[in-house]
Amino acid sequence: MKESSNASTEPLGQNLIKLISNLCFSVFVFSVLVFTVIAITYQPPDPWLESAPALTRLFTQTENATFKDDKSMFNTGEDLQSSPFEPSVPPVSSITEEVIEKAEEKIEKSEEKIENSTVTERSDCDELRVVNCSDPRVLIAVERFNLKLFKSIVFLEYQTPVNGSKPNECDVAWRFRNKKEKSWRKYRDFRRFRFGYADNCTYKIVRGSGWHSGVNAKRLFRSRVNATRTAANAKVAHGISDDEINDTLPSLGSEMNFRKGKYLYYSRGGDYCKGMNQYMWSFLCGLGEAMYLNRTFVMDLSVCLASTYNPSNKDEEGKDFRYYFDFEHLKEVASIVEEGEFLRDWKKWDRAHKRKVPIKKVVTHKTTPMQLRKDKSTIIWRQFDAPEPENYWYRVCEGQAAKYVQRPWHALWKSKRLMNIVSEISGRMDWDFDSVHVVRGEKAQNKELWPHLDSDTSPDALLTKLQGMIQPWRNLYVATNEPFYNYFDKLRSQYKVHLLDDYKELWSNTSEWYNETTLLNNGRPVEFDGYMRVAVDTEVIYRAKTRVETFYNLTKDCKDGINTC
Repeated sequence: MKESSNASTEPLGQNLIKLISNLCFSVFVFSVLVFTVIAITYQPPDPWLESAPALTRLFTQTENATFKDDKSMFNTGEDLQSSPFEPSVPPVSSITEEVIEKAEEKIEKSEEKIENSTVTERSDCDELRVVNCSDPRVLIAVERFNLKLFKSIVFLEYQTPVNGSKPNECDVAWRFRNKKEKSWRKYRDFRRFRFGYADNCTYKIVRGSGWHSGVNAKRLFRSRVNATRTAANAKVAHGISDDEINDTLPSLGSEMNFRKGKYLYYSRGGDYCKGMNQYMWSFLCGLGEAMYLNRTFVMDLSVCLASTYNPSNKDEEGKDFRYYFDFEHLKEVASIVEEGEFLRDWKKWDRAHKRKVPIKKVVTHKTTPMQLRKDKSTIIWRQFDAPEPENYWYRVCEGQAAKYVQRPWHALWKSKRLMNIVSEISGRMDWDFDSVHVVRGEKAQNKELWPHLDSDTSPDALLTKLQGMIQPWRNLYVATNEPFYNYFDKLRSQYKVHLLDDYKELWSNTSEWYNETTLLNNGRPVEFDGYMRVAVDTEVIYRAKTRVETFYNLTKDCKDGINTC
């Protein structure tokens, strides 16, 4: 009986094990299938918008496809937090304390060899009594001095020091980047230093002069040939020009290259002459669609200055994209062609041959990028002839398209020319300043939406609130849309106040900026307009050690009006 009982339980146990194994395997297969379906169908949200919720709210709070535009700030790609889709800032070698110590070790070893090979006696530190600017120890003293003084700066490279105006002075030039800037652009400074020597027979800096004081170290920049320089006969500056800016237009080349290419062309829509934030939101929609379709984006370089930024209160057409944005960087990260050159080549090759260039016209934003993904036409031409708001470019990226088209914020940086002005202003304050952003203008006058803003940003209220946030006699940069220069005079009793208009010479007719933009504009002077002012103010604010904001620190009113916080 025992044997038959054992015989019957054995297959029962084996069957149970097989049943459990099959069940586990079925669960595993089902899990793999579910995961595969999710992986195929899932489209991640735009990581730029995830990483910048404030910008998301600014650009996506639309009512009936109208656009809320914040004119007080001008944010571009280099102001936003990095994302997995953003090309990271390439690693660069910078001058650190470790690098300086290694240089000192080399000098000490070479000096030991010299001392061992000579019998000439000399008194301690005699060779330092006359400063030899080419002595490597001079540069080491400057590097160490700068590291200690300018904590917010990354020093990238130095030039060999040259003689200053006195025997104990040297002029030194270097390239740098502010730690808060997320681009990989380099800026240049050159300063004058007065030297003494320490007890251990090393150079020490007795005095360092201010921004761009070391004029003898100013490198002679390569002159760039421009036919409009002589034709324009305009008064331009003889100062420093930035030879690292390349604004040349990309060329399509031969007919074969043109016909091999694939293009996405947006005709001008209702976004033209709207605010700058709407312009960027729409432009990046078009550029993002071109990237999604793997096509070259045909780009209109003409920007319209909206009336709200113009003293005449009229829209001003024909402003150049390159006045405001870094065209060189855009060319590096995106496939683009300028509209004028594209249309000329298109007409030329169409006339030259009976075989027309294949083209697909898209007359409504409701035709999605996904529907165009497999289109083989050489040119996809989106036309925006419908009435507003159906003719806004950004409508293309709404709805389901938002899951597929990612706006390439990393492609849009502010103009290097404007950023040079930002560096100049920050450098003159030795990168050691605080800032307050005071929003007034139309909002301060609108008591219905902002009932307390006017009184909360009055001179007396500002002084009272800032005294609790910023130490007295600090450099205080005031970024504002308040038109009256003397409005902030009360702050001068406690702070070293700086306003954008204190630096007018940086865009005057003797400035580098004036020279460069005049050349871009075929010899005609360019006005330093409201867009540019906001761009510079925005970037200087970001470089401050302490930032005070209107709608977070100075008033309880909501940024977008009553009951919108």
